Amino acid sequence: MTTPSVTGPGARAGSGHPALRMPGALFDELATGGGSEQAVAFLARGERTRRLLLLRELLDRLDELPGLLGPLGDSADAWAAVEEAARRAPAAVDALLMSPQCGAWIAHALRRLHGAASGPPLWADVGHLVCVALAACVRSGVDADLTVPARHGAVSLPTLGLLQLPRTAQEFTAVRVAVRAGRVAAGTVAVRPLADAESPVWHRLRALGGDAVHLDDLDPYRDLDEPVAPSRLPAEEVAHWERALDEAYAILRRPGRAGGVGTIRPGDITRIVPWGVEDRAGARLSASTADAFGSMLVSRPQTGLDLAESLVHEFQHSKLGALLHLFPLLDDDRAERYYAPWRADPRHLSGLLHGAYAFTGVTGFWRARIGDRRADPENTAPFHFALRRLQTRLVVRTLATRGDLTPAGSRLVTGLAATLDGWLREPVDPDAGARARAAAVSHRVEWRLRNLRCAAAERADLDRAWREGAEAPVARHEPVIVPGASAVHWSDARGGLYLAPRPGPGADACLVAGTRSGRAPCTRSVCGRRPATRTPWRGGCWPKRGRGRGCGGCSPGPSGSPRRGPRPGWSPGTRRAPAG
Repeated sequence: MTTPSVTGPGARAGSGHPALRMPGALFDELATGGGSEQAVAFLARGERTRRLLLLRELLDRLDELPGLLGPLGDSADAWAAVEEAARRAPAAVDALLMSPQCGAWIAHALRRLHGAASGPPLWADVGHLVCVALAACVRSGVDADLTVPARHGAVSLPTLGLLQLPRTAQEFTAVRVAVRAGRVAAGTVAVRPLADAESPVWHRLRALGGDAVHLDDLDPYRDLDEPVAPSRLPAEEVAHWERALDEAYAILRRPGRAGGVGTIRPGDITRIVPWGVEDRAGARLSASTADAFGSMLVSRPQTGLDLAESLVHEFQHSKLGALLHLFPLLDDDRAERYYAPWRADPRHLSGLLHGAYAFTGVTGFWRARIGDRRADPENTAPFHFALRRLQTRLVVRTLATRGDLTPAGSRLVTGLAATLDGWLREPVDPDAGARARAAAVSHRVEWRLRNLRCAAAERADLDRAWREGAEAPVARHEPVIVPGASAVHWSDARGGLYLAPRPGPGADACLVAGTRSGRAPCTRSVCGRRPATRTPWRGGCWPKRGRGRGCGGCSPGPSGSPRRGPRPGWSPGTRRAPAG
């Protein structure tokens, strides 16, 4: 597939501009889960093309809706200021328009105009265009008089910072500003964004790692949904992020095993959005959007190793998102019925594809950490590598057998399978490998117990087999997805114990550590107090493997989703507590 290449907002498909064609060798590099500097640069070029096309679409829509910006004036005046700035300083303005901040806003603004998103008053939301023009004028030294939207007196300058004016009674207001030789004045407040230090009226966009990465707690479009208010981090939190990023890059720079999967290069990540500081002991979270290439939201990392893994994970999503902007990879009906080993809920095929690509990168990251005790003093890398290669290969198999893949999608999935198959042949510490296999089964059984049910026709036979201690009947029906099960989040607490098993206390700890004598009494005690709780039943039934055949809602088959046919072997959790 080809995508039109443009050199400015006026270019359109079929306008005579040369097509953007990816060399097959670069695609194949990305299909391994990695990608050279040249391959990533090609993705960035494709993102630039897409960004300019979206910007042209936005400007055309604004031309069709005169007066939409209300008190901010005509959108043509704002764009004229951007064009003048681009003539004066083309590189600076191009960097602004290609920034994650502008990418997220342009996509949001188009969704607003198509009725597919919500947010503040439309004039203020789409009128962020004037804020972009203001930042362009500052960066280029162009003089201009503009009327910009302000929220509680705060004026956003994308990629630069936030100008804080006196708060007003109204949440959104229009503010007149003057730009003269890089100096911005609004009423009695004046700042030089490129030179002034932090002050009560000027909050600079902070940069980490020698200005290579922005730590963005200011931009209104930094979240994944509607615009959000600024949430300034205290100085000690910024210092923590600085240390964590320095440690992360030091880890990623150290030579690992051969192969580029699971690595990133300086410049790949341009922005990190901190995802709150409240729950410092909570789960690690990260997310990204294809509208902001090279940007990610990340919860507060405990260590540089944590952050390094998150950077690799989310940049994998950025790469795949950019590929999907160039090539259709699969036809997805969006039905959420497939197993993803890193999720509590059933997923659709597009989600599986993103997860498979991201966790191929994560697997490569942990592979490169094996033996690096400076980065991994607890020596957890062999376990993580062994676990993720198993889980990710299972998902790739689901995509290959269940997905309606395009030729490009098939080529991508084949490349991922080849990478993972090679890793599965590599030796790993036997104890770590055994624990990884057990953790993988544990998660999958828990997922199936929570999300699948046997067909109604089989329940009576299964109940009778349970009570009589007989073999389970052969499954003849598809298991069904439990409605609403995905709305109840569960944490795979038992799976985490496999990372570093220790005997007791508790049934899960005994199970993971292999202390059989301590497991059964504790499991019986918990089941007696909470008979409806599935997790202890699963742990209590673990020793009963190999007793017969289970139904599709109970035992995991080799595919990533419910399937027809018998399932050999009772698997952990096959025997459930009968109703009542």
